[in-house]
Amino acid sequence: MPDFSDTLVDRLVEAGHVAVLTGAGISAESGIPTFRDPGGLWEEFDPQELANVEAFLDNPELVQGWYRHRREVVEDAAPNAGHHALADLEAHVPSMAVVTQNVDDLHNRAETSTVIELHGNITDNYCMDCERAVGAAAVDAAIQDGEPARCPDCGGLVRPDVVWFGEMLPPDAMEQADATTEQADVFLSVGTSAVVYPAARLPVAAREQGAYVAEVNPDTTGVTDDIHETIRGPAGDVLPALVDAVAARQRP
Repeated sequence: MPDFSDTLVDRLVEAGHVAVLTGAGISAESGIPTFRDPGGLWEEFDPQELANVEAFLDNPELVQGWYRHRREVVEDAAPNAGHHALADLEAHVPSMAVVTQNVDDLHNRAETSTVIELHGNITDNYCMDCERAVGAAAVDAAIQDGEPARCPDCGGLVRPDVVWFGEMLPPDAMEQADATTEQADVFLSVGTSAVVYPAARLPVAAREQGAYVAEVNPDTTGVTDDIHETIRGPAGDVLPALVDAVAARQRP
């Protein structure tokens, strides 16, 4: 049984708004490689060759092909028990939002109502010139023909709708993340090392604004010493048990 406190369960039962920050750890439980762990996606490739604008312009076929592979990995994966538990938690609190650093669409596929994607979504693409959305099928067809995918309207290069190194996070997404953090009575940090800013500041900001802050992670993170509670374990084990405990406390 995961070792979360009665205080956390009580605070969730009483909460008006819950905010959740998720990172690569929850997706790793669905079989999606992480960037930073041994055996992760960056181990085979130099990130500077694949995830910045200059590298993309130098070799769009390479970058588009690699992101196509990553998208296929994501599409073959499925939301795990942790993703589903967060979606289930919505039924037990008046208001909730998930802020994610992941680009894999798994929270949406688990049917979480409010998902704030800080780093974009790998299932989407757009033209760098006119910003038209371009479907994955068009990108795949171009790659199959050995050509870089281009916009059917203006001929501009098509890129994945993800944040690359050196790029700012989408301002609207960061504003939404700050707003849900400010509103939170409980803040859960799940499967994130909490070392990549600006997302890493959200758990501490939540505590400073009065929220009860707990993290779910098998390992020590950048915010472990600055929050109220740490539950050691994978999200797929901890979160379903936590939601069950909240539901049991709410039963008449």
